[in-house]
Amino acid sequence: MAKKSDPNSKLIAENRRARFDYHIESDLEAGIMLYGSEVKSLRQGGSNLGESYASVEGGELWLINSYIAPYREAKTFGHEERRRRKLLVSRKELSRLWNATAREGMTIVPMSWYFNDRGLVKIKLGVAKGKKLADKRATEAKRDWDRQKQRLLKQNG
Repeated sequence: MAKKSDPNSKLIAENRRARFDYHIESDLEAGIMLYGSEVKSLRQGGSNLGESYASVEGGELWLINSYIAPYREAKTFGHEERRRRKLLVSRKELSRLWNATAREGMTIVPMSWYFNDRGLVKIKLGVAKGKKLADKRATEAKRDWDRQKQRLLKQNG
């Protein structure tokens, strides 16, 4: 039986450059601590993950430099647009992320954030290694070839 799509679960923002700039080794889902005005602004769709990253500091995981547009109706009790936001992960995942960043030189990149089926904001993080320029060119060439191949198959088939 096909699953009905839940009206609560929806994609808020996606970092499309992440897969182009990094080799994603693994990914995980994390919760995020937000103010009410931030959640309401996310429901309206005003956010950007393009320049943000996550880091383990002081035994906690933080999302740094993510943008959430101000919510106009929350006049005095609004939020800072680019504040640091605490991410919620288990201790086991936190230690794994700390090992990956401190010892192996990996980066924690936010891939997307979305509302899950219960209406909570979740963020998908990728543990990644940066690509060199040649790797980026190879990725772009492969993507262009795949597009061209699809066009040829569509015309001839």
